[in-house]
Amino acid sequence: MELVTGATGYVGSRLLRRLVDEGRPVRALARAPERVDRLPGVEAVRGDVVNGAGVAAALEGCRSAYYLVHSMEAAGPDAAADDAFPSRHPFSGRDRRAAEVFGSAAAAAGVERIVYLGGIAPTGDPSAHLGSRLEVERILLEAVPGSTALRASIVVGAGSPSFRLLVRLVERLRVLPLPRWRSNRTQPIDERDVVEFLARTPEVPAAAGRSLDVCGPDVMTYGEMIRRIADLMGVGRVPLELSLSLTPPASAVAAALSGQPVELVRPLMESLESEILPRDADEAPRLYGIRPRRFDRAVEHALREWESLEPLSAR
Repeated sequence: MELVTGATGYVGSRLLRRLVDEGRPVRALARAPERVDRLPGVEAVRGDVVNGAGVAAALEGCRSAYYLVHSMEAAGPDAAADDAFPSRHPFSGRDRRAAEVFGSAAAAAGVERIVYLGGIAPTGDPSAHLGSRLEVERILLEAVPGSTALRASIVVGAGSPSFRLLVRLVERLRVLPLPRWRSNRTQPIDERDVVEFLARTPEVPAAAGRSLDVCGPDVMTYGEMIRRIADLMGVGRVPLELSLSLTPPASAVAAALSGQPVELVRPLMESLESEILPRDADEAPRLYGIRPRRFDRAVEHALREWESLEPLSAR
């Protein structure tokens, strides 16, 4: 039996389908289990990783457990919710406490491996968003030493908050302001490749007790990513290069244009202020036998899925 937390979230719901397609028995932990996709072989159970309710019972009999809960996704039913952290970035405290609760319960249940999806460590000081991801990774690996942390940069997919933010800006702005972080580089990854890495992790002995960076083959600046998305959407946009980062006001504008809460957009934009490059881009693909897809292919697939669900006016 495998446990998937965050089962109603973006990555968790896609992972569920991937595991079911392989015939693997899965237990899905969610604060709102009625929202878990009804799939054969999936047992949906109620639980909360912050206060620990239902977590021990959900872990019973599980050999591996996927930890896919992030408090930044505060509007989602699987987000860790708590009012005890009124700071500017309250998700850091919630994520820390949730990871401690889950790690302790997993160790007590005899879980062999926690599989966590976090973020690639930046070249400079991490933003609050990435710093929290790295802290959760440390907590989980210390609790269950055989665990694996997969670190990803921007995930390209129709449901990815980072990708959706970029698409909405391209869609709704004819002149694209590109702050100073436009020249920072990263390696985005196709959503399908992220899910495949996650699904294979429990069966890759060499990944136990490790943190592995997972990414696509294309090294790109954020400015190049935005221009490529505009090209693939078939729209002409005029870049306006700025000498400042302007993250606080830019976050408010981006949130209004994208329809996403500023509490989500601001930490994402703060993370753009550093280069986010893998330590070894070839190691995880070699260990897992996966050949990640190119950026253009990932974007085209994501846009097709997006348009099958809702219109994109710029297309």
